[in-house]
Amino acid sequence: MAETQIHRWVEAARAGANPAVIARVRSGWAVVGEQQVVAGYCLLVPDPVVPDLNALSGRARGAFLDDMVALGDVLLEVTGAARINYEILGNAERALHAHLFPRYDSEPEATRRAPVWLHDWSQAPRFDRDAQAPFIARVANALGARGRVEEFVGYSARSSRSEGKR
Repeated sequence: MAETQIHRWVEAARAGANPAVIARVRSGWAVVGEQQVVAGYCLLVPDPVVPDLNALSGRARGAFLDDMVALGDVLLEVTGAARINYEILGNAERALHAHLFPRYDSEPEATRRAPVWLHDWSQAPRFDRDAQAPFIARVANALGARGRVEEFVGYSARSSRSEGKR
């Protein structure tokens, strides 16, 4: 399998150099999305990286899906969202990763019922570690309270500079 952005995110997460990492969970890493097209957008990436969901064995597949739903439960709690949209695509980045999009009743009528991919991503705030730190801490703590965190990995700006951008 060719190296993808997902591979680079996982390598950086292992090294403490991915600023978007929330926590290490049983099946991989919970991370904050690069563009917050909706507040609280997160991803779950597997560790080790695999091409798609079908490449995982039954137990590993179950763990990934279970972690995905647990992260969704936490996002509902932390964000106050009305629901979570879950998406596993793999068309652009040919490696398994799950998108979790909190959806809010307060979204404008024009976008509330539309897939997030139809939103104007050019207007979405970019990920900012300092601005997202309280959110990251709340999600990590809520995952930890549910026994979901395998490891709290501290981010080091020094590691990030030596490893490259997330």
